[in-house]
Amino acid sequence: MNLLQIAARFRSQEACIAHLESVRWPDRANCPHCGSLNVARKAENDRIGRWNCHDCKSSFNVMSGTIFAKTKIPLRNWFMALSLMVNAKKSLSSHQLARDLGMNQGSAHYMQQRIRAEMTNKQGEILLHGIIEADETYVGGKPRKRNKRDDDEPKAPRGRATKKTPVIGAVERGGKVVAQVAGDLTGRGVMRFLRKAVDPTGSLLITDEYRAYRAVRSSIPHEVIKHSEQYVDGSIHTNTIEGFWSLLKRAWYGQHHQYRKHYMPLYVGEACWKYNERNNAGAFGTFLRGCFA
Repeated sequence: MNLLQIAARFRSQEACIAHLESVRWPDRANCPHCGSLNVARKAENDRIGRWNCHDCKSSFNVMSGTIFAKTKIPLRNWFMALSLMVNAKKSLSSHQLARDLGMNQGSAHYMQQRIRAEMTNKQGEILLHGIIEADETYVGGKPRKRNKRDDDEPKAPRGRATKKTPVIGAVERGGKVVAQVAGDLTGRGVMRFLRKAVDPTGSLLITDEYRAYRAVRSSIPHEVIKHSEQYVDGSIHTNTIEGFWSLLKRAWYGQHHQYRKHYMPLYVGEACWKYNERNNAGAFGTFLRGCFA
């Protein structure tokens, strides 16, 4: 759903709440605290969409327990922010979002981080199978290419020699991707990540020659492409995961330029979610349904 469709369909807070209620409670409303169906709308003039539970005596609304809870930001702004983020292939800065929605940057950043956290939470539900490409990359700093460099000037360190943040990922060809900030890129750490991300039954893992991937050979069939010799050997390559890394890094270089290291899992999660929903024309609705799953 694009921005024009959001603006036309959701003209008020009431319309937004009614839509969320139809998504969360397609048949009958229930209490998010105790699950009871013994609920009724609460009659209040100043607050919209409140419910009472006659069993646990709690008061709630459709936003309770979701990223929209306990916020004074209108739902229409939330929906517009979500639409802009979903449709921004290389992410969206909080300053740009603030300008687009006429908000202050702090509120825009708050909304984005909640949306990214929800996207990140869905990564644990994905299990890859088939032909899997795995790789690691390093995010941060500045692009290596410069206009001019003296021959005597030392080259900037690359890969594991840098102080950039390591990220490990695996992608199913033609399918989904799973990635996370890597605290451990030894054989044990790589094995721990791949056990969670990859179904070994009927799968083939393709990596570069980094020695840590040798740890998986006993549990997952493994092929290696030696980048020191070639980048493609028939179907043996890691071009798919390299393409995903390019999207992740374009978001850093082109939009955000800088973010704190402890926020990086959220930005990686956003990139994964959008890659996994790249062919989904109803990604906006998918996200909203996921908030209540």
